[in-house]
Amino acid sequence: MGQAPSTTSSRATRPDIAEQLAEAIFGGVYAPGDFVPKELDLCETYGVSRSTVRSALQSLVAAGMIKRISGQGSRVQELAQWHLLDPRVSDWMARFAQPNPRIRQEIFAFRVAVEPFVARLAAEHATAADLNEIETAYLGMIKALESSDQCHQDVSHDDYDVAFHEAIFSATHNLLWSQISHVLKPAIALLVETSNHSADELQDSMERHRQLMEAIRLRRPEEAEQAALRVLERTGLDLGIDSIFATPLSHLRLPGALPPAS
Repeated sequence: MGQAPSTTSSRATRPDIAEQLAEAIFGGVYAPGDFVPKELDLCETYGVSRSTVRSALQSLVAAGMIKRISGQGSRVQELAQWHLLDPRVSDWMARFAQPNPRIRQEIFAFRVAVEPFVARLAAEHATAADLNEIETAYLGMIKALESSDQCHQDVSHDDYDVAFHEAIFSATHNLLWSQISHVLKPAIALLVETSNHSADELQDSMERHRQLMEAIRLRRPEEAEQAALRVLERTGLDLGIDSIFATPLSHLRLPGALPPAS
């Protein structure tokens, strides 16, 4: 059973109890099946009223992260119950989930299933303005690598990387895919920020991003799909999550996609 999270980072006036409990849950202090501290213990720890604690716990209930059990307390739910696409939960995930390998794997598997199809749509529907957004993000990544702090115009390489993928989602000109890109932004950022790159790996990654950009610019949907897979293959290698690519890229098929014509 975990201990109550530290309040050293609490706000001076009113701590965000829900956020601090979320940090402890995402960080593994409280695993699924564990109970978080009882209401009275949280009141004493944070120096707040019981109504404030109940409000914080209710926000975690609404996020699917805990379940209130009468007479027992609040128990952490299984990961499958968490509302990971809720904006606040996805923000917590991006900031606090770094130690959780399962969450990284789940996000990565989702991206592998979705992003090649999105790249295909972008190659079919991208406008000149969309291509400019993609290229601007790509050039930002390149410029950032030329700086010792990996920043260009006060924007980090990782932020340009996230913007690159977000621009591809927007280039589909599908309302839902564009909205999903905003929801997924923290999740994509989580994988980008937790990838450890050497200089050689970054150059390889940039070349894969360039090929994806070019396939979209030249309106070659199949090439864009394969290029997106190659970008994700590099991400998987950097994260140590490469088993999903045991099958050659040319033989991978998206869930629900039609088999090749015989």
